[in-house]
Amino acid sequence: MTNPVNPPAGAPALADPRNGLLKAVDLAGDVLGAVRPDQYDSITPCPDYSVRQLSNHLVSVLRRVAVIGAGGQFFSVPHFAEDVADGAWAEAWADGTKELKSVWTDPAVLGREIGLPWGPVPGAVAAVIYTNEFVLHIWDLAKATGQSPEWDETVLAGPLAAMHRAVPREPRGGQVPFGPVVDVPEDAPAIDRLVGWYGRTP
Repeated sequence: MTNPVNPPAGAPALADPRNGLLKAVDLAGDVLGAVRPDQYDSITPCPDYSVRQLSNHLVSVLRRVAVIGAGGQFFSVPHFAEDVADGAWAEAWADGTKELKSVWTDPAVLGREIGLPWGPVPGAVAAVIYTNEFVLHIWDLAKATGQSPEWDETVLAGPLAAMHRAVPREPRGGQVPFGPVVDVPEDAPAIDRLVGWYGRTP
């Protein structure tokens, strides 16, 4: 796997990728907290996920990032946080955020080997991978629930720098769980360029 944290030769070095990760976590909490009961069964831009399912999955991802950052096993955390009741996602998020931050605020995590299904990566790489996952799902959830979050450049910097190398334009589908690239203008907002690359229509 190509290291998405190392920029091309001559490009400026990225800031500590944990900054974007932690800000994405906070933003996700805000979006989850604004989901209304009448929206739980709404469809999201993420295929096969309702708002309820995506909210449960987000909580699970949050917990997983804390576990693997501490050296735990990826598959020890289920794909969905089925223990969280409808509407309790923001509360679960607040609890999970404390655990994640207790792990990821330690600078040593950047060099720690993080076990992912396709192989181990340094913590610095994992931070960008999961910032990207949080961003895409925040956008999915916001789109489905009529929210317009403010996107901090720090949150988008790592995913934008990595996207072309992390997920090439082709192939898509199968083991690459993204649809065809949705091309947007080069001067489009950063969030539109990012979600378009991952097959979402801004």
